[in-house]
Amino acid sequence: MPSKMKAGKDLLIFAGKFMYSFWDTLFHYIVPRPKKNVAGEIVLITGSGSGIGRLLALRFAHLGAILVLWDINPEGNQETCELAKKAGTSRVYTYTCNCSDREDIYRVAAQVKKEVGDVTILINNAGVVTGKQFLEIPDECVEKSFDVNSKAHIWTYKAFLPAMITNNHGHLVCISSSAGLIGVSKLSDYCASKFAAIGFAESIFSELYAQGYTGIKSTIVCPFFIKTGMFEGCTTENPLLLPILEPDYVVNKIMNAILEEQVYLFMPRFLYFVLFLKSFLPTKVALVLCEYLKIFEVMNCFTGRVKKD
Repeated sequence: MPSKMKAGKDLLIFAGKFMYSFWDTLFHYIVPRPKKNVAGEIVLITGSGSGIGRLLALRFAHLGAILVLWDINPEGNQETCELAKKAGTSRVYTYTCNCSDREDIYRVAAQVKKEVGDVTILINNAGVVTGKQFLEIPDECVEKSFDVNSKAHIWTYKAFLPAMITNNHGHLVCISSSAGLIGVSKLSDYCASKFAAIGFAESIFSELYAQGYTGIKSTIVCPFFIKTGMFEGCTTENPLLLPILEPDYVVNKIMNAILEEQVYLFMPRFLYFVLFLKSFLPTKVALVLCEYLKIFEVMNCFTGRVKKD
């Protein structure tokens, strides 16, 4: 009897939490959540020397955050620093860091903790892309894809998560890709590394929740190709469903997701539907859909460069 009573009690608690969470989510889908204040937060952005990383730095600067900028390109990073100061923050710290090198990440992380303080918002944005058929990709490019696109997330979490746990305060932002949700031709190493990044970020999100660290938030971002130069030459035959995204649009969405503490952000919205279809469509039907959307052809004219973004 006691076990049945406990099972009934657990079921009631579950039902209550389930209904509350469902209606809370539905309500805030209609009425946006209040945006959190990031003034004074220490925000570290990897790949800040250009592209999305630079634009994110400028948005956080405008909101009064303390910026820590990491990039392998010191000139581009310094340019971002100057732009951030003009955008409204006087506290900007730049570091040259090779995000494909674990020891370099740990070295620079130790500098940051000593010279700036404990990072409270960590944005893993740095990325590289090869853009070749699998058998044409040099081994060193495969290794670099994993080092930058996924392993760097692990090492930065190792460096900065302990302080977040101590204070039960922080925000972990994983900039992944739609290619981390669906395999794409000529992006085998990139897809694999981005799938890994999403799996890692989801695992840490789950682990922190299970341990009761609800003050540490997670946001996982999966955009389609963005017009930053990283995927230069890529095309889409269905711009209404899968447009090449404008950087400002992407950054607006990312900032909104961070400030409203949204866990998942897929862009464009059609990706949510694609994932739903992927979960139950027969493979042959899915391939026909991919052919219609010309997914197999998006990388045919790729001329992008391996760079931080």
